[in-house]
Amino acid sequence: MKPNEILRVFPRRTKATPVDDAAFIGDPPLWLADDQVRTVHVSCTFTWDKPEAERLVGAWRFRFPRADVLLGGPAYGDPGREFVPGMYLREGYTITSRGCPNRCERCLVPTREGGLRLLPIRDGWDVLDNNLLAALDLPNGKEHLAEVFAMLRRQPRRARFTGGLEARRLTWELANEILGVGPDRIFLAYDSDGVWEEVRRAVGLIRHLSGWSKGSLRHHVSCYVLVGFPGDTVRRAERRIQKVIAMSVRAYPMFYRDEHYSRLPPEWHDLVGGVLAMGGAR
Repeated sequence: MKPNEILRVFPRRTKATPVDDAAFIGDPPLWLADDQVRTVHVSCTFTWDKPEAERLVGAWRFRFPRADVLLGGPAYGDPGREFVPGMYLREGYTITSRGCPNRCERCLVPTREGGLRLLPIRDGWDVLDNNLLAALDLPNGKEHLAEVFAMLRRQPRRARFTGGLEARRLTWELANEILGVGPDRIFLAYDSDGVWEEVRRAVGLIRHLSGWSKGSLRHHVSCYVLVGFPGDTVRRAERRIQKVIAMSVRAYPMFYRDEHYSRLPPEWHDLVGGVLAMGGAR
């Protein structure tokens, strides 16, 4: 570690967790010396990890009483500031905008991050923006998107849009731009019955412009499917997932969680196995 480097501590490891020497999962390791630790950021993404994050603050303060140990992250309402590559997300991930102009019923982003705002563009090949295509709503949004696509074309790995693209905003011109960067994976979002026709239209547009076969389409295009929200049932969720898979698109069920996280009823746990059997997420 570098002298006076900010240590980042996370309650759990995910695919996006940094892996550098100053990133830690859980309790402080015994090998760290007191003079190596000045500032510690405990970063919590999911509300259900808050008890563990708060415990870790105490553990790191006890182990390093002279260090400045801070707690924050999306779970604590952090609106997000300028994106620093590799700081709280693993190398390769990038965020070029925060917030979203939509106010979807089951989404915390507008409350936490506010309306869409553009950020300086940092290198990365996996774009996590909440609503990248909404940049066109802003006066300089077209230039911003052009710079994002130019940045993606110079990366060492093929682009991934895992933040999800809003289907209704995907135009012929935008689809051409996105396909022009040679993406490895494009994610859409099927969050309610009301957006199904737009999702279907977006998939058809991508398939037409790309010329991908059904197999290639399934490899390159995925769709998040929100399930388990109030009033939803396993049967209804399965129908939505089946509709996505029938388009030769890979389905990723996303289980609804509000700020008062509770465990899923047992019947929902079988849905994941059912999706695998139907040819969904892997």
